[in-house]
Amino acid sequence: MPGPVFPVSVKGVILHRGQAILLRNERQEWELPGGRLEPGEQPAACLHREIFEELYLDVAIGPLLDCWNYYIAAADREVVIVAYLCRLKHDLGALSFSHEHLEVGLFDLLDALDALPLPDGYRRAIRLAAGL
Repeated sequence: MPGPVFPVSVKGVILHRGQAILLRNERQEWELPGGRLEPGEQPAACLHREIFEELYLDVAIGPLLDCWNYYIAAADREVVIVAYLCRLKHDLGALSFSHEHLEVGLFDLLDALDALPLPDGYRRAIRLAAGL
């Protein structure tokens, strides 16, 4: 008998001058940029595509940081989250974002992360990326 099947969401930790780039979603939570892995798509290609679609940024995909299951209560479903470290290929400039999210922000790694409505897995991935 086959086991459960979960969607996979590939996320990127983008650090810039001691801050992390986060997006606010419709559940009023902050999250890492990225999105759902499509059939036949490799995780790095998915993440590169999703970050460009959401933030209009070109990034280099680095090492795997963490992987965990996340339960989305509002949707009553579980998602497998895979987080990678990403590096900007160009200067950041002004942050823009797509219609998929409500807001984009840069948040200090030491102070701001604890006060945000941010799932623990994302917080852990950011701290791993920053060596905290």
